[in-house]
Amino acid sequence: MTRLSIFPLPGALLFPGMHFPLHVFEPRYRAMVSDAMARDRRIGMIQPRAMGPSSGDRPALYDIGCVGRIAEIEMLEDGRSNLVLEGLSLFRVSRELTVTTLFRQVEAELLPGRGDETLSLGARAALEMEARRFAERQGYAVDWEAVTRLDDQSLVNGIAQIAPFDVAAKQALLEADGIAVRADLIVQLMQFFGRHDGEDRVTLQ
Repeated sequence: MTRLSIFPLPGALLFPGMHFPLHVFEPRYRAMVSDAMARDRRIGMIQPRAMGPSSGDRPALYDIGCVGRIAEIEMLEDGRSNLVLEGLSLFRVSRELTVTTLFRQVEAELLPGRGDETLSLGARAALEMEARRFAERQGYAVDWEAVTRLDDQSLVNGIAQIAPFDVAAKQALLEADGIAVRADLIVQLMQFFGRHDGEDRVTLQ
C-alpha cells in the first residue's frame, strides 16, 4: 500500500506512459503540488463519480486512477503553476485517509503494469482504420505518418487519453484489462460516438 495525494478531475484521465498537462490555480491544489515537490513528485489522478454518496465538496471517487510524476513544472508569480504529469502506473483506492491537508489523500494499491504487451496485426489495423474514420467524421487533423510509428501501448493509451468520450466511457478504458481489451473497447466507442454529428457531435468532457 502507498499513500497518495489525489487530484479528482472529471473527464481528465492519465494513462501509464502518457503525459498530461495541468494548470493549477486552486489553493488546495497549489498546496498539493508544493507537497508533492517536497516529497516524491507524485500525484494520483482520479475521476470523481457523478452519482453516489458524497460529502460537501468531496464527491465519491472511482476505484481506479493513475499515479503521475511531475515531469515538468513552471511556477508562476501569483502562485499558480503549469505542470506536466507523466503516467507511472494504475492504482486502486483502498480507503480515503482522514487528513488535515487542504487536499485529499488515499491509501492505495499500485497495480502492476504489462510493459511487454502488444496487439495482434489485425487488432492494430482495426484500431488505426477506425481511428481514421472517427477523426474524419469529427474533423480532426491527424499526422497519420507519426501515428503509424507509435508502439502499440503508446497508440492505445494515447487514443484512450485524448478521445472525446464521456466520463463513464473513459473510466471504462482506464479499467480495461490490458491494451488488447482497451483497443477493442476504443474501436467500439468510436463506432458508437462517431455516429453523432451536428448538434449531437461528441465533445471533450
